[in-house]
Amino acid sequence: MFLLDGVIVTSASDLTEASRCEFAFLRSLDVKLGRREKAEEAEDPMYVRSARLGDEHERRILERYRERFGPGVAEIERPERLTAETLAEAVANTAEAFEREAEIVFQATFFDGGFVGFADFVARLPDGRYRVQDSKLARSARVTALLQLAAYAEQLRRTGVAVDETVELLLGDGSVSTHRLSDIEPVYRKRRTRLLSIVREHAADEGSVAWGDPRFAVCGRCGACDAEIQATRDVLLVAGMRIAHREHLIAAGLPTIDALAVAEGPVDGIPEGTLSGFREQARLQLRAEPGAPPPIRVFNAPVLAVLPHPDEGDLFFDFEGDPLYTEGTGERWGLDYLFGTVDAEARFTAFWAHDFAAERVALEEFLAYVRERRKRNPGLHIYHYAAYEQTHLLSIAARHGVGEEEVDALLREGVLVDLYPLVRKAVRVGSRSYSIKKLEPLYMGGELRESEVTTGADSIAEYANARDLLALGRTEEAQPLLDALADYNRYDCVSTLRLRDWLIERARENGVPIGAAPMEEPEPAPDESPLRAGLLAFAGDPLDPHRSGDREAMALAAAAIDFHRRERKSFWQAHFARLIQPIDEWADTRDLLVVETARVLRDWYADEGQRVERRDLLLSGQWGAGSAVRVSERAGPTLLYEYPGPFRQPRAQPGARTARTVAVIEARDDGSVVVRETRPADVPPYAALPSALAPAPPPDARRLAEAVREWGTQLLIARNHRTWPAQAAVDLLRRTPPRTRSGGLAPEAGGDAGGEGDRRIEAVVASLLDLDRSYLAVQGPPGTGKSSLGARVIARLVAERGWRIGVVAQSHAVVENLLDRVVAAGLDAGLVGKTPSASARGAASRAPAFTVLPADGQLAFAEERAASGYVLGGTAWDFANAARVPRGSLDLLVIDEAGQFSLASTIAVGMAARSLLLLGDPQQLPQVSQGRHPEPIDGSALGRVSAGHEVLPPEYGYFLAETRRMRPELARAVSVLSYEGRLRAHPAARERQLHGVEPGLHPVAVRHTGNATASPEEAAVVADLIRGLIGRSWTDAGAGRHDDPLGEADVIVVTPYNAQLAEVRAAVDAAGFAGVRVGTVDKFQGQEAAVAIVSLAASSAAEAPRGMSFLLMKNRLNVAVSRAKWAAYLVHSPELTEFLPTTPAGVGDLSAFIRLVEGGTAAGPSG
Repeated sequence: MFLLDGVIVTSASDLTEASRCEFAFLRSLDVKLGRREKAEEAEDPMYVRSARLGDEHERRILERYRERFGPGVAEIERPERLTAETLAEAVANTAEAFEREAEIVFQATFFDGGFVGFADFVARLPDGRYRVQDSKLARSARVTALLQLAAYAEQLRRTGVAVDETVELLLGDGSVSTHRLSDIEPVYRKRRTRLLSIVREHAADEGSVAWGDPRFAVCGRCGACDAEIQATRDVLLVAGMRIAHREHLIAAGLPTIDALAVAEGPVDGIPEGTLSGFREQARLQLRAEPGAPPPIRVFNAPVLAVLPHPDEGDLFFDFEGDPLYTEGTGERWGLDYLFGTVDAEARFTAFWAHDFAAERVALEEFLAYVRERRKRNPGLHIYHYAAYEQTHLLSIAARHGVGEEEVDALLREGVLVDLYPLVRKAVRVGSRSYSIKKLEPLYMGGELRESEVTTGADSIAEYANARDLLALGRTEEAQPLLDALADYNRYDCVSTLRLRDWLIERARENGVPIGAAPMEEPEPAPDESPLRAGLLAFAGDPLDPHRSGDREAMALAAAAIDFHRRERKSFWQAHFARLIQPIDEWADTRDLLVVETARVLRDWYADEGQRVERRDLLLSGQWGAGSAVRVSERAGPTLLYEYPGPFRQPRAQPGARTARTVAVIEARDDGSVVVRETRPADVPPYAALPSALAPAPPPDARRLAEAVREWGTQLLIARNHRTWPAQAAVDLLRRTPPRTRSGGLAPEAGGDAGGEGDRRIEAVVASLLDLDRSYLAVQGPPGTGKSSLGARVIARLVAERGWRIGVVAQSHAVVENLLDRVVAAGLDAGLVGKTPSASARGAASRAPAFTVLPADGQLAFAEERAASGYVLGGTAWDFANAARVPRGSLDLLVIDEAGQFSLASTIAVGMAARSLLLLGDPQQLPQVSQGRHPEPIDGSALGRVSAGHEVLPPEYGYFLAETRRMRPELARAVSVLSYEGRLRAHPAARERQLHGVEPGLHPVAVRHTGNATASPEEAAVVADLIRGLIGRSWTDAGAGRHDDPLGEADVIVVTPYNAQLAEVRAAVDAAGFAGVRVGTVDKFQGQEAAVAIVSLAASSAAEAPRGMSFLLMKNRLNVAVSRAKWAAYLVHSPELTEFLPTTPAGVGDLSAFIRLVEGGTAAGPSG
């Protein structure tokens, strides 16, 4: 940003700065305008070094282009002084380079009078278009870099240059990150408009920008903000305070730490538990005195019980790292150059590494040191502060391919102890920061740090200096710097030791016995898996940006081996954490209800024939975002009771909640549930009521894990012989096109899935018959007839070819729906069978069209029909179980909703069949995984072959491009949102008519503030919309409707949050429309209505729980909007578009939402 003849000229970097903090940006503008003196800032050595390395990275890329294109590289000289004349000359030189069709334009200059930009590289493509490229030292794409690329692409278009639809980041690790401009430009335009708006608005003001001016956003973290926070005693002084909390406090008249400390009563938008914590934190900070240790209060002493008993072998560990270190071509960055430990006597041991090879050796020596020490002291623990040490041990082991199982064992066995979460959960400290440096006055005494190297940034800069001296052979000059770094590291290790001892003292003061073993999942951790290790040997370096597809496939295969263990382990870790952590830390967990009111519907009873007493409770409260309630007579979720609870459980930690498994027997429209709880035999009846209903544990997956291991063994044998087994799952992981005998797929000749003699069905059948132990994918967006196509394909293959076919999906309902359709397609019901779900056995339900099998009746059913062919339905547990479905006994396994079926489950069930048919749509709601996996083995089968494409590439199968559900106007909106513009409406969809209502998508902006998961303002608008719709003339010939009044059953309301579900339900019922269906997105997947109304509820990004990635997820919006046949209303706060996401994926989702809002028709019912 600069002034040119009195005009403020902005740049792409200004866009970045303003997006980070509008207040700081305007302070910089004030300096340019002469309204403030420029503040003196100390030079940041990290910034200087990063800039230098960035320039070197850019020069390396330029040299490669020079070598490749020679004179085809046009290098535009960047003006040293930015004047009208120098800029005009650079712009003219840039234009000349494009006119002569230069292959590469370096430092292309753009200037339109109000904007100036310099693009690193613009590369010419074979088709004559140009692609904008930016060199970035980072190893992953950054949002700010994407905005710069969009700015340069916009400038190129303005000059008449043909611009490619994608842009590229040339990253520091040698990889290239490619992004579609359509995923960036809507957000770029929003931020550009906002930048120009604040510049124009502030330029019209008289003085400097004022802190607290509500027109301009603050980040609360930068130097400009920090100075004002301290000067005004802003509530952001309080540790843990966020901008969203600050806004609620200011609205409540509590703008300062002093006001908060003395305030009483609730504050809208902040839970009481969070608010009381902030109040106490503020009071402690106000009591702090300069030069004295900060005041403290132990507010949750029982948490300290998990501190292990001191052991003479204990170690206290700290890393020192240089994130900017690289070697060679700069394809790998970051070096942990010092592994430091002290023992209980503060004796220091250091493991140094001055390059990547030495880092590997240092890791091996460190692990050997720990291994030998554990032999002598099996009870030792390794203490550290914050997550860096754990995450970097894992990443270093993965980088070098050594010690991975050993590091995992240290984590799994609880040897590594992070003191940071213990401090946060147990102690409040009168300090603005909880960094270990700020805690040291509490326990370091006369040892308090006074060395010259006092911060991590200082150590990085000093290490860079030392390494430069070593490179020059000046070892004697480098050694004092290295000694100072070792002393700094030793001090941090000693500080961790003293903190551990200080926490033990606090536990003793509060009568808490330490050494309580953390509760663990009820199954032993496995030994190192030789099978996984064998597969990993073929996987290569996971950090290698150039890792081949086959190596990636082997990494996925290795990750599949322990997939189910990791899923179960992650659940139990989260479960036991919920027993001891404050509710606020896990309140927004998916499928979890924080109980606000609990009422006994029927107290302890035992009906005739029942020996165990039970009671029925009605629970209501706040569900975590994205929760789905499942009703079943079988025990599933877990009730949590606050300490001391109605009874104690074995091995429970001091102060832990009590957990009791229950059945959800009813789910009501207002979000409340009825649960049935049984009483332990040795516990008398109790009146205590629960505080939460937590998720159910994952089902026993031993059969699936066995099938995966069997598959993995076959794969490893083949790879040891340098071959690949001919298996569908292997082809999926390798992402190779379906293997056919003819060498390709049958051509698609058109038609739609609903008509007789459909030629697409002919193509699918022909391709399946041609498969050579492989897979075929079919992507079916909403309303395209995916299930109809699948049913008719199955029916033909059994009737005409005698095939033995299995049907599997994530749920019984999905499988049973497809089986019913197979029978409707003409196949004898006696050839179609399935056992009912356990919860459905004996229950009154509709009679299915297929044959209902007895429990474990699959094998007999198949054997009796082996000669004629058959269709067998089931879940993954059925097809992975060789006792029910023998290995390889099926000609084809159809995976329905394969966009939600994990790769690990696909491997397991794939053992039952020769080939796979994947039916589904990866653009619908994804499967939810509980575990953290080293590779994306939890991703879906269809998602694997789609590989980020919204539309399935044709070499992998078929895309069903015609929807019979949505009118063309609505189909276009959904097509642009999720299907690259390829989805279109079938002519039959045009025959519908709703009088007085325009077809398509209608955004409805509703202004409100302070709402997170429930908006009464939006609920009122929803009720008004329904009032204007009901009774209008509706024609839908396909459904037998001709000029019928639109009824309540023809409208559905979709919302992402259970709290908004209850809010809308109440408003709609009060308006007299109790028959209108209201539900969350997951509930309505697969359903349809004439009109869908979507209510997003959150007022802004700051209020949205689980972040905007949940609320604006394209898949979620796709499901919600595509329920409609005629029109969809998107009810939302306009502030939802006024933020900058932190990830490229978030930018893509926000851009899609902006396109929906801007591309829709702002119209309600009329006439």
